[in-house]
Amino acid sequence: MGIKSNRVLASYFNRFGASGLDAVSPAPVPVYTEATGGIISDYTDSGTHYRAHIFTSSGTFAVTQVGDGTPTGGPTNVEYLVVAGGGGSGFSYGGGGGAGGFRSSVSGEGPGGPSPTVESAFPISTSPGSYGIQVGAGGARKSSPGLGMAGTPSYLGPTIVSQGGGGSGGLPSYSQGGSGGSGGGGSSFPTSAAGLGNRVTGSPTTPAPNQGYDGGTAPSNTPGGYECAGGGGAGGAGQSVSGPHPPGHVGGYGGIGQVSAVGGPTNDGIGAAGPTSGRWFAGGGGGSGYDALGGKGGGPGGPYAGAGNGASYNPNGAGTDALSGTGSGGGGHSPGQIPVAGNNAGYAGGSGIVVVRYERDSAASTAKATGGAISYYGGNTIHTFTNSGIFANSSGSPLSIEYVVVAGGGSGGGKDNGGGGGAGGYLTATTTCPTSPVTVTVGGGGALVAGGTDGNQGTPGGLSGALTVPVTGGGAGAGPGNPAGTGGSGGGGNYPGGTGGSATVSQGNAGGGGAPSGGPAYGSGGGGGAGGPGITGTSSQGGHGGIGVQLPPIFQNPDSITALGFPGSSGTYWVAGGGGGVADSGAPTTGRGGGSGGPYAGAGDGSYNPNPGTPGFSAQANSGSGGGGGGSPSAPSGSGGSGIVLIAYST
Repeated sequence: MGIKSNRVLASYFNRFGASGLDAVSPAPVPVYTEATGGIISDYTDSGTHYRAHIFTSSGTFAVTQVGDGTPTGGPTNVEYLVVAGGGGSGFSYGGGGGAGGFRSSVSGEGPGGPSPTVESAFPISTSPGSYGIQVGAGGARKSSPGLGMAGTPSYLGPTIVSQGGGGSGGLPSYSQGGSGGSGGGGSSFPTSAAGLGNRVTGSPTTPAPNQGYDGGTAPSNTPGGYECAGGGGAGGAGQSVSGPHPPGHVGGYGGIGQVSAVGGPTNDGIGAAGPTSGRWFAGGGGGSGYDALGGKGGGPGGPYAGAGNGASYNPNGAGTDALSGTGSGGGGHSPGQIPVAGNNAGYAGGSGIVVVRYERDSAASTAKATGGAISYYGGNTIHTFTNSGIFANSSGSPLSIEYVVVAGGGSGGGKDNGGGGGAGGYLTATTTCPTSPVTVTVGGGGALVAGGTDGNQGTPGGLSGALTVPVTGGGAGAGPGNPAGTGGSGGGGNYPGGTGGSATVSQGNAGGGGAPSGGPAYGSGGGGGAGGPGITGTSSQGGHGGIGVQLPPIFQNPDSITALGFPGSSGTYWVAGGGGGVADSGAPTTGRGGGSGGPYAGAGDGSYNPNPGTPGFSAQANSGSGGGGGGSPSAPSGSGGSGIVLIAYST
């Protein structure tokens, strides 16, 4: 690397330009940490140069050189942010989901919770090595009575653990919010205590290190109220509610999250906007209302930190899932709510994030623009957006750029023999960027469908865009009686004989169809991929998802190999593969995500359905790939992967 070469050159001139003992024993060259993994962000903050490794999906932080710990060299430890997946909401009379646990060793940030103690940096002083990173998934949508689904924990190595957020209360026998990093909000039917924060996920009695707050409480309401409490956040408790109230009252708002600058001075393009500047994480979901408005996610005035808003029934208003990569809680579900996109279910929590950073000896370079995680590779500057943000050309003149825009992938179809989800649309081109700021939109992945009475058809992925270029989200996988969705790439058709969804011109490919009839596999079709169509299911197996595409060479930075693009049919850096179709009982040959031999490009495999069936697999965050189809009423489909936007120019 250039920095290492400069240090060697400096040592050379020091040796031959000195005299006496110094010429015989030159001063040692300071040693700084070097590592690979995640999405790279190089930046300078208050005169200190940093490299951050941002993980929105699980991977490996691989240390190749450890700092020497001297006053002139780099530390022998790293700082971190570890945020777990946020909790989802209970079905019917749902409070807001609790945020995933928030743990940070960065000075001035600290962990979440009411009594934060500054955490120590993570030591890597023994020897270079690899540390496993696990990014927790958000609690999934739920369409049957019961407590909302909890988020899953996130890990940095085996010792730094953030607990998944608690699911919210919902319906009488599950009215208390679940416990976790932050607690889920209580349901108002008939009366509900708050879920507790700073607990091991799902256990109200087992404590965990400080990382979040309790959800809110909701006492018994009579008709004319039924508003539910907000989920807890990393920075504050969910709002409690009291009733009964007249129509027009509001469900409890979710607890406020916390801001972190660990990925860069502004973190634009990761996390989400909050009540003040900077990028926010781990906000609580807003509680629902019946004859009342839903509460805002992440605090009054929200939604903040990507947390979900609560739904309402009268007047009807949809709630929202939390954004991926934020660890925030999903919004509460209202009973009798008009189904949204065919899915009458509680709302999902957002997946978590892990960021590791360490000091460097000098700035890598100077960017000509702001926005996203900024890295330098091959003489180019790369801006990576894993969530929406602003790209601002600060060079003072038009800037020639190359870009990739990937939309969110669709989820697989549910209930029985669901088709695979289609990949989000994919576009790459070169253009000239003006000096005015450009809004960058990163589409979310389609939420899974949970089988049972759920809407059967999957959920389409969200639109991505930059420089006024819209890219269409992936099509939903088909379910019984519901066709495959159209999109960037089309969703797969279901058995028997369902046709695959069509694709957007120049953005993707059509989904595969379901097997026409016969068994034993009753295969459904794979979702289309950006690089090829989904495969039609057969009587012996589910259809494979269409292959994805490999990112252009300018974006193939080997330091980012484990997160910026995923393994494909040849090498790495693949995105936008189609989700696999379902294989029913008789022949366990499920459709693979992203092509035969997969899963590739971060796409999800389909379900195999010996009764009761296995769930379809979800696509990786920021892959833009489709989720796998669900195999039976008790086996949910896989969710689609969120999209990504990449912008590069000559350094």
